[in-house]
Amino acid sequence: MRISQTAQENYEQLFPESEGTLAATDPDLTEVFRNFAFDEVLRDSPLEPRTRLMVQLAALIACQAHGEYRAMLGAALTAGVTPVEAKEIVYQAVPYVGMGRVREFVHATNEVLTERGVELPLPSRSTTAPDTRAAAGLAVQKRIVGAERVDAMYANAPADEAHIQRFLSADCFGDYVTRDGIDVPTRELLTLSMLAAQGGCDAQVRGHVACNVNVGNDRATLLAVVTALLPYIGYPRTLNAIAAIDAVAPAGTPNE
Repeated sequence: MRISQTAQENYEQLFPESEGTLAATDPDLTEVFRNFAFDEVLRDSPLEPRTRLMVQLAALIACQAHGEYRAMLGAALTAGVTPVEAKEIVYQAVPYVGMGRVREFVHATNEVLTERGVELPLPSRSTTAPDTRAAAGLAVQKRIVGAERVDAMYANAPADEAHIQRFLSADCFGDYVTRDGIDVPTRELLTLSMLAAQGGCDAQVRGHVACNVNVGNDRATLLAVVTALLPYIGYPRTLNAIAAIDAVAPAGTPNE
């Protein structure tokens, strides 16, 4: 195999004890993918490794890549992603991907952490209570989405859909986004990664590009994230995410 030295070094940093089963059975694919994902892509995605691995884990959950997720979770822990961060990524996926598709990733995360000697459960990272979640969620929702837009969402919701707006504030934001362990800007990168990886969420991807900009993640950061996801989510969903970035935060905008 003609794997570049850079690709091999980057791979070995994450998987120090494994050459990977495909290296023996599928050497051509291993060469192409490893050179691309662990060398070429990283030249154009200047994220620090921990952030890169966190957004990749989020995307793998969203596209239901169970085997790849388990392998990459081990790599992420090796690279310094903490057990708390690993669990928070999975929890963050619940409101955006749904428990029906996240449950197996909760179990996989628990198994990998247990294999690494991590005692479960971890201390709670919740910052809200039943009587505070709605107000706290609304506050962080307005910070991320924008107060005027959130107020308009409530004002424009038909009466028989008003409960969905309440759920968004109290559950999506109040139960999950308010949690400790990962800061809000990083959570927005995770959310964008999950939405981009799922496909069929174009309106939500555009909305969360705007949310990312609101919390300080500029165009360069968003492009670096999408670039890092490309080997794992494919070109169609990557190009859809780039179209959303171009529409909301075009080149030459003030935050560039």
